[in-house]
Amino acid sequence: MNENLIRHTHPISKSDRLKNNGHQAKVIWLVGLSGSGKSTLAGNIETVLHQKGYKTYLLDGDNVRLGLNNDLGFSSKDRTENIRRIAEVARLFNEAGIIVLSAFISPLESDRNQARELIGVENFIEIFVHCPLHICEKRDVKGLYAKARKGLIPNFTGIDAPFENPKQPNLTISTEAEAPAASLKKLLDFIEPKLKLE
Repeated sequence: MNENLIRHTHPISKSDRLKNNGHQAKVIWLVGLSGSGKSTLAGNIETVLHQKGYKTYLLDGDNVRLGLNNDLGFSSKDRTENIRRIAEVARLFNEAGIIVLSAFISPLESDRNQARELIGVENFIEIFVHCPLHICEKRDVKGLYAKARKGLIPNFTGIDAPFENPKQPNLTISTEAEAPAASLKKLLDFIEPKLKLE
């Protein structure tokens, strides 16, 4: 940390922004394998929340890697830095009073714990979008698993890079067993009470 840097306190606080918005700000961190349905679920829940008048923003893995994190690869070190940067961005959005939908594989428990600490435990809701690897491979919308099996994509999560299931997620949604509408309702019923101002 540079000793010449001093954090500035702004006149408008987070609580001021929350009152203006009329709801709490949370970071809803959806974690799961590629093809598990994270992005679809995040998009669906954001659509519903937006229609209800909540202030939201969706951070998605590919979009962030095409912009902010386009200098990062898929080594263990780069994956950790990817999640750290995403967590810092999510924290800023949270301070702005926005509900953040974050859809990232985020395969390591240590990286997710770091994100939780950066954002604040009280602001962080971890949703495990559970789907077995063989089902994700069958879906393989982007053709990534097929490429990984052929050795064309090294360090691919679930194939030759690890994925650690969350130990204590706030909610687990099984997209193998549930229809998208049922998953959406389950997530909305869980999240919406937490968005009310006290």
